[in-house]
Amino acid sequence: MDIDKVSRATQSNSPILAAVDGSASSYQAVAWSAAEAALHRCALHIVTSMAIPTGFGPGISLGEADLEWLRRDGDRILAEAARVARTAAPGDEPAITTEVSFEPAIPLLIDRSARARMLVVGSRGLGAFQRGLLGSVSTATTHHAHCPVAVIHGISAIDAVSARQPVLVGVDGTGNSVPAVELAFEEASRRKVDLVALHAWSDTSGLDMPARGWDAARESAEAVLAESLVGWGERYPDVTVRRVVTADRPVRSLLEQSADTQLVIVGTRGRGGFASTVLGSTSNALLHSVEVPMIVVRSR
Repeated sequence: MDIDKVSRATQSNSPILAAVDGSASSYQAVAWSAAEAALHRCALHIVTSMAIPTGFGPGISLGEADLEWLRRDGDRILAEAARVARTAAPGDEPAITTEVSFEPAIPLLIDRSARARMLVVGSRGLGAFQRGLLGSVSTATTHHAHCPVAVIHGISAIDAVSARQPVLVGVDGTGNSVPAVELAFEEASRRKVDLVALHAWSDTSGLDMPARGWDAARESAEAVLAESLVGWGERYPDVTVRRVVTADRPVRSLLEQSADTQLVIVGTRGRGGFASTVLGSTSNALLHSVEVPMIVVRSR
């Protein structure tokens, strides 16, 4: 039995999981997740954690009155999140369920991700205080979740203008980017937009590249990108693919291209990643700098 096929079949029947904590960033994540669930015609499950961080001191003991107040506050956060979700997908809203949990957010979401199609989080929660700082929850889940993780930054990119922009996928020529390419074709097909497939064939700036061998290196890079896309065009004939090959660092190339896209999709490890490395340097750097929604897809 093909384990990958079983896993994909199970995932296709699973809901999209959105985390919310009452921050503006998390409500943007809920809006995006509702639109995504409508595209995939699947359910949306919204969860919030009301666990009290304990830090390094002794745990805080809460009475029944305190727990009840926290539960009511969680219900308030979820009610607003559900309203945001219904507004984001009017007339085509997915089935929405909500959950208040007292389990710490990170282990809660990692556990739930094993049964989710996709996990959606905001880039900065209530604990983040600096622009560009990636929150602890989004950092941990992109490293350890069992399903693709979408991180929503300052904008959810579900407006009419953004909806016409293409999807961008990073292709490194290794098996690590295959799941990202697969998801990118599916997302572009569902959105009825073009797909930009980018392969950066140098880890240094193009200005530092020697003139000798430039043409041969570029031709080799174009062949790598073409080989990485073989078969996907036949599977998704409705998707127009624009191939981009650059002699530059992957992070810089993807960041520049992301300015004109609605969604960026990357794998967890690039061509230089070690098997023990959970998140590659390119994916990690983009999570801290890209402004449009970004999905990180783990290798199977």
